Amino acid sequence: MKNYLSASEIKVGINFGDGVNPVGRLAMRDRHIYFEYDSSFIERGIEISPLRLPLQSGVQRFENDLFEGLPGVFNDSLPDGWGRLLFDRFIRSQGILPSDITPLDRLAHVGSNGLGALVFEPDHSAEDTQDEINLDKLASQAQEVMEGASDDVLEELISLNGSSAGARPKALIGVNDKRNHIIHSVHDLPEDYTPWMVKFPNSQDGIDAGAVEYVYALMAKEAGITMPDIHLFPAQSGAGYFAIKRFDRDGDKRYHMHTACGLLHSDFRTPSLDYEDLIALTGMLTRDVREVEKLYQLAVFNVLAHNRDDHSKNFSYLMDSQGGWKLSPAYDLTFSSGPRGEQSTMVMGEGRNPNTSHLLKLADEAKIKKDRAEEIIEATKSSLSKWSALAKKYGVSDTNIKLVQKKVNEKTE
Repeated sequence: MKNYLSASEIKVGINFGDGVNPVGRLAMRDRHIYFEYDSSFIERGIEISPLRLPLQSGVQRFENDLFEGLPGVFNDSLPDGWGRLLFDRFIRSQGILPSDITPLDRLAHVGSNGLGALVFEPDHSAEDTQDEINLDKLASQAQEVMEGASDDVLEELISLNGSSAGARPKALIGVNDKRNHIIHSVHDLPEDYTPWMVKFPNSQDGIDAGAVEYVYALMAKEAGITMPDIHLFPAQSGAGYFAIKRFDRDGDKRYHMHTACGLLHSDFRTPSLDYEDLIALTGMLTRDVREVEKLYQLAVFNVLAHNRDDHSKNFSYLMDSQGGWKLSPAYDLTFSSGPRGEQSTMVMGEGRNPNTSHLLKLADEAKIKKDRAEEIIEATKSSLSKWSALAKKYGVSDTNIKLVQKKVNEKTE
């Protein structure tokens, strides 16, 4: 990784796999961030963030109260949680306080390594290699960093993190078709390799966290939810490392990725969203009733499966090179508790104890027929009935099997 360099101006580009095209420029003056679209991008006529960064000429300015003054679409390119911890530790090792780092500096260090299709210049991101990766070693290094040790592994972990979000340590990897060889690669992969993301437990997780998420992904697929390819890689300690195939890449093609958090400028740390808002957003962006139904299926699964960490960063949308939007495949589905034990995203105003009656009201709001909504609810209940058998098969602890079963029974019986 290059030494820390500051950036007062950032050129934003987009690469759908056919080379980088200019989007516009970000600049910082007197602690305010300004953005201006490139005229050639305006002529192209596609909206990267229609609600909060409309396609128009002239300079747009942003207040500091959210995302440190960045428009949400560019904040989506920045790592948070684990990735931010890594970068801040690296900055300290260079003798610089994280508080002295601007959002533009952070974008420069994402460079061309971010998720989605946006790229940033100057590019101070880590060099890409195709070295072989040992997941047990990576997990051990991540643990050392969480415990406050081992600055010497920061560079490798930063280069593997890209701009992934969330509290659990993650790495962007290349996996061969047989899924028995893993390499360090963010950009160009050899033939027969595809880009994946793998997660490691954080200090709050049990060592079976990967297996729990894997079983949840299997149940979600069974319930009819669109999921990326998934895999549970073996681990020396614990039930395994959960991994998903990246859905912002498809061969040489790249998709622009935007979270509900960034689209709506909704602070995921202070949840205020309702699934009603997400239904409306999905309809407005995609103009496709099938995508609205996919969002509804996700709401049903999260409520019945006790996935209460369903905040606004856990819903994303993908845009292709023609400007067409669709809901991304589902991700971060696992057993979890939300703020004060409530759903992070409410269902028709109910956060503490949403149930099937709230889900049926949501279906009505989404213009999904009652018999279809009931079909989705029953399919979800059927998939969740497989929890205990699947969890035992993939090494989830008896304690967690019983705990999850109890909570799921409260919702499905």
